[in-house]
Amino acid sequence: MGSLAGRHRRNMRILFASVVVVVLAMAAVLVVAVTAHNASAGRGELTIAPEPAPITAAPQVTPVPDDAPMPTAQGIAAAVGPAAANPDLGTFSGTVADAVTGQVLWSVNPQTPMTPASTTKVLTAGSALLALPPDRRVTTKVVHGATPGEIVLVAGGDPTLTAKPVGENGYYPGAAHISQLVDQVRNAGIQVTSIVVDTSIYSGDTMAQGWFPTDVGAGFITPTEPIMIDGGRADPLVDESPRSSTPALDAGRTLAGALGVAPSAVTSGVAAPGAATVASVQSAPLRDRLRQMMEHSDNVLAEAIGREVAMNAGAEASFKGAVATIGQTLTAAGFDLSGFTLHDASGLSVDDRIAPHTLDQVLTAAAGDGNPALRPMLDYLPVAGATGSLSDRYASGNRTGAGWVRAKTGTLSTASALAGYVVDQNGRVLTFALMSNDRPPEVSRPALDALAAALRTCGCQ
Repeated sequence: MGSLAGRHRRNMRILFASVVVVVLAMAAVLVVAVTAHNASAGRGELTIAPEPAPITAAPQVTPVPDDAPMPTAQGIAAAVGPAAANPDLGTFSGTVADAVTGQVLWSVNPQTPMTPASTTKVLTAGSALLALPPDRRVTTKVVHGATPGEIVLVAGGDPTLTAKPVGENGYYPGAAHISQLVDQVRNAGIQVTSIVVDTSIYSGDTMAQGWFPTDVGAGFITPTEPIMIDGGRADPLVDESPRSSTPALDAGRTLAGALGVAPSAVTSGVAAPGAATVASVQSAPLRDRLRQMMEHSDNVLAEAIGREVAMNAGAEASFKGAVATIGQTLTAAGFDLSGFTLHDASGLSVDDRIAPHTLDQVLTAAAGDGNPALRPMLDYLPVAGATGSLSDRYASGNRTGAGWVRAKTGTLSTASALAGYVVDQNGRVLTFALMSNDRPPEVSRPALDALAAALRTCGCQ
C-alpha cells in the first residue's frame, strides 16, 4: 500500500452489531381474562390481569477490542487453504490483510489485474469520499426558454428523480420529486407549451467500452445521461426493471405530462447562458447516494457519482474524465494502482481490470486509521445474509459468515468478486479482496463465500 502499509493503526472503533445481539427476553405473555361470578351482584364480571412490563431487546454494541491478537500468516493459510483450493474459483487471485497494521497475512497473485465487476464501486466510493463533502447534493433546474411558453429542464447529474407523489419514495429514498418542479413552475405563472431538455453538463459517449446494449433491457444500466426518473427504470420500485434507452428525454416527457404538455413538445437543446431559474430541486446528500450505490450495487448511480468526482476536479463529465479522476484521486492518497484499467465507474464493463491488492488497500485504509475520510465506506457495505446484494448469501446452509462478513459484491457472466472485511473469532478485523474469473457466478460465488466464512471462523494463532 505504499506509505500507508507501514502505518500502525490503533484505536479502531468498528461497531459490529449484526449478530452480537443479546435479547433480554423473548417470551410471549398471555393475558388471561378470568370470568368470575359475583354472587351478590348476581351477574358475571371480567377481571383483567395487570398489563405486563414491556419486553425490550438490548443490543450489546461494542467496539472490537484494541488488544485482539493478530492471526499469523501460517494460521490464516491453514484456515483458508481448503477453500482457496476449490476449483470452482477458476482463475483466482486474492489477499487478506490485518486492518490495524495493514500487514498482508495471506495472498494469491495479489498484483494480478482481474475483471472486478462491481467491486469497482469500492474505488468509486473511495474517490468520492476523498474528494467530495458528504452532504453534497446535485441540483436540477428549470429555467426560462428562448420563447414565451418554453422552459428548459437543465440536468445537473441526478438520476434519482422520481415521478412518485411527495410522501412516497421511488427507487431511491430521499430523492427529489418531479411534482416539486411542477408546483414551482405553476406558482411562477408560466403557461408552458414546450420543454427543452439540456444534458450538456455531460459529454462523450453514453455507453462505455465493454457494455452490451442488451443490458439496458435487462435492467442493469441505461445510457449515461445527467437526468433520469428512478434511474431510468420502467418500474420505479424494481431493481432490475427494464431501463429506458432515452432516460433524459423521458424525464422531460414526465415533466411535460404533469404540466399538461404534449410529449411531442419535448426536445433536446441547451439553455441560454444566464437564463433565469424558474424551479429547482436537490438530490439526497452524497452520503445517502453512496450507501444506495454500494448496498444495491447500482450501476447508474455509480456512473453519476463518478462524473461528480470528475467535475469537482475540473475534468470533463464523461467516462474518460470519471475514470481518470478516480485513479488520480486514489493515487494522490497513496494507493498503488498498478495494473488498473477502467472504462467505467460501475464495473459493468467486461474490459475493466483491477488487482485485489488495490481493492484491499482502500478497504484497509478505511478499516484502520489509514484515512479517516474513508471510514464511512464500512457502513455502506452490504451485510451477509441481511442487506443489499449480500442479503441472499449466507442466508441458508452454511451461515457462518452471516452478519459478520460485510463486503461489496461483484458479478458478471464469468467473473465474481467479494471485497470487504470480517471480524475473526478473537475480535480482530481482517480486510479481504477475493476475485474469481473464468467461472459463472452460480459456481464461483459459493466458493468465494466459503473463503470469506473461513476468515470468520479463524483465530489462527
